[in-house]
Amino acid sequence: MTTDADVQAGVRVPDTRLAREATELVRAGTSDLVFHHSRRVYFFGSLQGRNRDLSFDPELLYVAAMFHDLGLNEEFRTSGRRFEVDSADEARRFLRTHGLPEDSVRRVWTAIALHTTPGVPEFMEPEVALVTAGVEYDVLGIGYADISPADREDIVAVHPRPDFKNRILGAFADGVRHKPETTFGNVKADVLTHFDPDFQRGDFVRTILDSPWTE
Repeated sequence: MTTDADVQAGVRVPDTRLAREATELVRAGTSDLVFHHSRRVYFFGSLQGRNRDLSFDPELLYVAAMFHDLGLNEEFRTSGRRFEVDSADEARRFLRTHGLPEDSVRRVWTAIALHTTPGVPEFMEPEVALVTAGVEYDVLGIGYADISPADREDIVAVHPRPDFKNRILGAFADGVRHKPETTFGNVKADVLTHFDPDFQRGDFVRTILDSPWTE
């Protein structure tokens, strides 16, 4: 059953068993911080989809948005994989248990796996582009003026973001601190540079120069 929280700024959360179970799983398995952020990513991503005149599958976008940060959970901190991949793998398992077509599973997996890789998702399928658009809007403020203050306030009223900047940075740091090697070449290296005094950032140039090749 759809609730008032499921309709914000003219965007509706799909009223399907798949969406409901995704909501329940993420609500039970993550913090308030990640849950509310994930819901905002769906709403903001949907609005950016309208702004860009993109045709997308709301159910796939919703599942991708809800699962995109699941890999920050404590159980994945020793996986040795990037948290985006852990998140994407969890979504893939969830979708396969519900019998979704492999193309739909692939779209969701890709949307999650690439959501911290700027400059690529925008040229891919709408669901892939819009997860990143929602994340960039909520975390980085990219395209802030694209959504009206009224719509923004409607969404944040239901899914609040108290001290969000500091809290989400802390969650990122906690999620990758135990596998710093997974930050090579991506934005989470910036996070550990700020939060972990012992972190040594991988250097792409040195990696090439120090490789076993003689020239």
